[in-house]
Amino acid sequence: MVHLDRHAFFGLFFTALVWAMPMPGSGQMTGQLIVTVQDGTTSKLTPVRVRITHNGRPIAQLPTQAVAVMYGLWDHEDGYAFQPDSSFYIAGQCRLSLRPGTYQLSLSKGNEYVKQQHTIVVAAGKKLQKTYRLSRWINMVDKGWYSTDGHIHIRRSPRENPLIMTWLQAEDVHFGALLRMGDFWETYYPQYAYGEKGVYQQDDYLLTTGQEDPRTPELGHAFAIGAANRVRRRDRYYYFDEIFDEVHRLGGITGYAHQGETFHGYRGLMLDGLRGKVNALELLQFCVDEHPLHTDHYYHLLDLGIPLTATAGSDFPWCGQDHGHGPPEHSSRIGNARFYVYLGKTATPKPLTLIAWKTAIERGHTFVSSGPILDLQVNNGDNVRQSAIPGDYLNIKRGSQLSVTVHAYGHLGQTPLDTLELVSHGRVIGRVTAQQSGQSSAHLSLSVTLPNIEQGRWIAARCSAGPGQAAHTTPVYVTVEGGSFHNPETASHYLDLSEHYLQEIEQTIAGEQPKLDEQAWRYQDGLRSRIAETRQRIAELRKQLR
Repeated sequence: MVHLDRHAFFGLFFTALVWAMPMPGSGQMTGQLIVTVQDGTTSKLTPVRVRITHNGRPIAQLPTQAVAVMYGLWDHEDGYAFQPDSSFYIAGQCRLSLRPGTYQLSLSKGNEYVKQQHTIVVAAGKKLQKTYRLSRWINMVDKGWYSTDGHIHIRRSPRENPLIMTWLQAEDVHFGALLRMGDFWETYYPQYAYGEKGVYQQDDYLLTTGQEDPRTPELGHAFAIGAANRVRRRDRYYYFDEIFDEVHRLGGITGYAHQGETFHGYRGLMLDGLRGKVNALELLQFCVDEHPLHTDHYYHLLDLGIPLTATAGSDFPWCGQDHGHGPPEHSSRIGNARFYVYLGKTATPKPLTLIAWKTAIERGHTFVSSGPILDLQVNNGDNVRQSAIPGDYLNIKRGSQLSVTVHAYGHLGQTPLDTLELVSHGRVIGRVTAQQSGQSSAHLSLSVTLPNIEQGRWIAARCSAGPGQAAHTTPVYVTVEGGSFHNPETASHYLDLSEHYLQEIEQTIAGEQPKLDEQAWRYQDGLRSRIAETRQRIAELRKQLR
């Protein structure tokens, strides 16, 4: 999570009360609105997000059918049934008593369904029944890709499982990682179990647990998902690597949150990333500013030949554009930033399991998105049957040719594509826009042939669309005759920058700090030994990457 203005959160959440219409019983006869929402393919009731406004202002009435779960900043009871943007979730049906008038009804179900806006007129003493069918503009599960929100903060016991699951289904998030949060002093958002014992599943939707802990102002925020138990060592709190090692032993995945941007996360990322302690980086999230994709620290490690899986998460209820700086769909909500995991495309769907999901993340079969969909494939020109997707290693003979193809998919009305790029070693090697001939805001495609490959490289795709909409793949790692995929042109620069970050840590721990939440100086001996190990690794890389 990221520290946001708590008063702004309260102000937004209680917008429904400030702007509320008079409640029934004020002397004017009301009408009944009955809403039914079905899946456009199956015709079955489907969980959905609902927002009702009158003259642009949210109503205060809440249907009894609203699915309610307590949530809030610092694990406080800031919210319940209403979401921060005054919407609410239902399992497919709801009934409301409303004063006569004209209302606007918004229905949404994540990124893959087409959002709907309806104008409805409620008459006094009348019953208005409306049935709506939500349809997808794309179905990623059919293609073998499952959406994931890797960063959600809601406390959970078994009793809340079905309720939280409805929230995820209403956002079409197939995997939700609920993270217990900690700091030097305390823990928040407790989870009743971890690993397989903490899994709750309905069909192809799954809840799992993890942690965002340690979290420090000096070294950043770390996350772990899928381990058989939580790991916390308050008396050794700043030794992130010990937590990572234990999480790996327990079968979990580790990484740094918030793109490594906030709370000096880049320092910890280099300290632990250069020593091979982390699997992933949270590459896309609405915590830093209104644009969710920040790649500087990601490209830093990739150019040094260090693989890192791209993940994403909402950091609900902390992060989102809740202050009038972005569209409502990017407000603080589950799934506003997500990543897709490839579990395989088969005629008969395989059973969805935590193990299969973790394995796919460990292999890097992911792309992150706040709307656009990416499909990247890299082929060895000397062996067209040898094809690679994000996270794969593609080993080729010196002088071989590569064929790279990427498609981006969007929706004209809600995810209008703008630009699609292929990136290798941080440089754009191919680019198209929706304005070019043969391209459109619904589909962009790009093919690049790279002849006579003499050295390894990483190749990724990225895409931009409407405001706050972006996507980026984990790279394909191309190696030549078993070598590295690092970038020899930037390696020296990034190693120098890594050294600079180590010096920042040394300055931070040099003396006692007056701030109570900055305790790194108490661990200076252990941190200095870790800095020395990292410097040794930098020296080794200088020799290897020449």
